[in-house]
Amino acid sequence: MTAVGASLLDRLATLEEQGLAAIRAAADPDTLEAARVDFLGRNGQLADAMGSIGKVEAEARREVGQRANAVKSALTEAWEEQAARLADPDEAADASAFDATLPARGAWTGSLHPVTRVIDEICEIFQDLGFSRVEGPEIETTWYHFTALNIPLDHPAADMMDTFYLDDDIVLRTHTSPMQARVMQDHEPPVRVLVPGLAYRRDSFDPSHAPAFEQIEGLAVDEGVDFIEFRSSIRHFVRKFFGRRAKSRFRPSFYPFTEPSAEVDVSCTVCEGSGCSTCKRTGWITIMGSGMVDPAVFEAVGYDPEKYTGYAFGMGPARIAMVRHGIPDMRLLYEGDVGFLEQLS
Repeated sequence: MTAVGASLLDRLATLEEQGLAAIRAAADPDTLEAARVDFLGRNGQLADAMGSIGKVEAEARREVGQRANAVKSALTEAWEEQAARLADPDEAADASAFDATLPARGAWTGSLHPVTRVIDEICEIFQDLGFSRVEGPEIETTWYHFTALNIPLDHPAADMMDTFYLDDDIVLRTHTSPMQARVMQDHEPPVRVLVPGLAYRRDSFDPSHAPAFEQIEGLAVDEGVDFIEFRSSIRHFVRKFFGRRAKSRFRPSFYPFTEPSAEVDVSCTVCEGSGCSTCKRTGWITIMGSGMVDPAVFEAVGYDPEKYTGYAFGMGPARIAMVRHGIPDMRLLYEGDVGFLEQLS
C-alpha cells in the first residue's frame, strides 16, 4: 500500500478514537449534537476524510473504503446510544450503577401464609370424612345471617356493637354460618360441607381478636346423624391435626343454632397440658364452638326435622395457627413481617 492509502487509514483510526471519545463524553443533547456535526456531519471530519478516498491507488481503495464505512458505523452507533441515555436519565443512572462483577441475587421464593396453610390442612382432613369445600358471600342479608339461624334480631349477636351494618337489612357477615342456610336451601341431604372465609366484627385489634379474621364453618346433615358421630369426627380431626398425643374435651355451651351445644378444647401443645401463659394456666385451649343443628334451623330452610339430624361447628384458623406455633399475639400473623412469617414456613 502506498503512503497515501496508509496515511488515510491512520487518519480514519484517529477520527474513530477522537469521535467516540467526544460522543461518549457529551453530557447534554447540545454537546452531543455538536460532536455529531463535527465528526458525522455533511462537512464533518469523516466526510472530509472519505472525500480523499479517490486519491488512493486503485488496489488499496477497497480496503480504505471499507475502513471508512466501519468508522462511520461505529460513530453512528455510539451517537445513538448516547442520545438514548441522555433522553432517559434514570436508565443512564441505572446503567452506570450496574456492576457486572457482583454475584447474582438468589431467586426469591414465596410461600403460603401460616393461616392459609392451616385452612388447607383442615379442609384436607375433613375431606377424608366426605366434606366438600364451598365458599359464600361476605355480604349477607339479616335473614341468612340471623333469622335462618334461629337468632332473633334483638339478640345481642345482632347488636350494632358487634356487626357492621351496610343497610337496615344488609350486613358484613360476622361468621360463616349463614352458608348453613344457603347450602341446605340449594341441596337435599346428605350434606357435608366446609366453608372457609373471612368474617368481620367490630372488635379491637388486640392479642386475641381482629376486626377481620378467617373462620371455617362445618355442616353435616343426614338421616341418623347423632352426637356420637359428631364427637368422633371432631376427635378424628384433633388427632390428625395436633397429633395422637393431643387430648380433646367437650364443654357444654350455648349457641342459638345448635342444641345441644359444646365448646371443644384441646390440650395445650406448648406446655402439653401442664399450664402456661398460652393456655392461661388451664392446660386447655378452645378451638371451636359446635353442636347438633337446632330443629328450628331445619324448619327455616325446609328440611324435615323429624327425618334429618346434623351437626355444625365453627373454628378460627388464626387461633389454631397460634396454638400450633406457640404464638402469643394474633397481631403477629397479620402485620406482614416477612422475617417473622418465614420462621413459620
